[in-house]
Amino acid sequence: MSLSTAEKKRLRQIGHHLNPVVLLGDKGLTEAVLAEIDARLEDHELIKVRVGGEDREARQVAISEIATVTGSEIAQTIGKLVLLYRPAKKPDPKLSNLLRALA
Repeated sequence: MSLSTAEKKRLRQIGHHLNPVVLLGDKGLTEAVLAEIDARLEDHELIKVRVGGEDREARQVAISEIATVTGSEIAQTIGKLVLLYRPAKKPDPKLSNLLRALA
């Protein structure tokens, strides 16, 4: 699954007002954090994650690993924030950021 430029633009518009739902802290990328990101993607489809740390390369590696493990697409990366997208198997209209944006 690869997003087109137009799709990324639309996701960035929707994600602009979102707050990060997962914060990656000092302990780094753990199984618990990956499970939480996976659960939030299933609920919301489009989420922001804040990846801590001062090393830019380490953040990029963590972001790439998150996308690979969760099967999500990176819609945008700005500094320590990453906007991730993965379509839900059964989207919930009350939780899905995409469905709520279209309503």
